[in-house]
Amino acid sequence: MEVILDEKNVVEWVNQGEGAANLVLAYTRSSLMFIRKVMRIRKVSRNGVEVTRMRSPSALTAHERFLWKDVHELISSSDNETAGQLFVHHVMKSLLGSKYVDVGACMLIGVSKKFLESVEKNVICQRLTWRVDDAQVDIHRDSVLLMSDHSLFTHEDTNFCIAKAFEDELKSVVQADDGHCTENLLTLVAEAVSQSGVLDRLLEVQKLDNVDIEGAIHAYYDITHQHCPICRELGEEKLNRYSSLHSTSLDENVRIVKECLIAAITKDCSFIIVLDQGKRGIMNLNAIAYILSQLSKPLTSR
Repeated sequence: MEVILDEKNVVEWVNQGEGAANLVLAYTRSSLMFIRKVMRIRKVSRNGVEVTRMRSPSALTAHERFLWKDVHELISSSDNETAGQLFVHHVMKSLLGSKYVDVGACMLIGVSKKFLESVEKNVICQRLTWRVDDAQVDIHRDSVLLMSDHSLFTHEDTNFCIAKAFEDELKSVVQADDGHCTENLLTLVAEAVSQSGVLDRLLEVQKLDNVDIEGAIHAYYDITHQHCPICRELGEEKLNRYSSLHSTSLDENVRIVKECLIAAITKDCSFIIVLDQGKRGIMNLNAIAYILSQLSKPLTSR
């Protein structure tokens, strides 16, 4: 982390969005180091509890290391960012396929406290009110994560004018009768997503969770050697349904919890779908399908 961004560098970055644990900023200037990159900045809860807890000196807890003991690189990671990247690479990528999951060439960049304070000040009016009330930029960090921006193409014109109405803009890339460009585009995208097979892959992984969270919690308490408080609150019908989980082997309980966690990720992932013009400047199904297969990835660590 030789480069350290300071307060003067804040103007080079614009807010692109946020999730539960991070803000995402996009680079707007011409430095080769940052062009076509986004910055992921951790947030911290305003009530003093971090949105995603820090784990030091080890990235994983003892229970997590036991759960993922078969992924040596993951349990050996010493920081949260590296652990998240390794989880995507070793677990999610093998399940969903390399076409749909991008691990990315991530790197940590040094930042000053003034930089983070300025970011917080600049983006606060652009954030949803409930997000602002819930969390703020963690100004006590000394680094942020730099990642590839998959919303851009290598030949994309960043000065493209979008002042016209959406329907009029689509006329240059979608063949359709007047007033039907948007409708045709949505049809093409839907067909491309369906034909790509990515939804089938997602469904396969989602179905790994065959006992849902109400069942996996019992396996979790067995793994952590804790008395299960859930069983005391269950009615007779549900108690009969889940009590058998407490008599399964440790390996089986580990499998249940792991697959529940993996399935939960695919139930809450997102697509990045970027549209591009073909050689003749006309958008068609094949072009969208190609873009989808190359650039649309479930976001498992944003």
